Amino acid sequence: MADNKTDTGSPDRDRISLSEDYEIRDWTDSLGVPEERLREAVSAVGNSADAVRAYLNK
Repeated sequence: MADNKTDTGSPDRDRISLSEDYEIRDWTDSLGVPEERLREAVSAVGNSADAVRAYLNK
């Protein structure tokens, strides 16, 4: 799925894309976790940012 950088509404910020290097970097910085932990969380609960945060905080 192509990432339209001009379409930055809520749905774009609510999902974590592991297909873009800059998104991985931004999410790992934002969540304070290494890439491996981010990938583990997305694999476990999906790409919802809220679900990933909850998974990482448990």
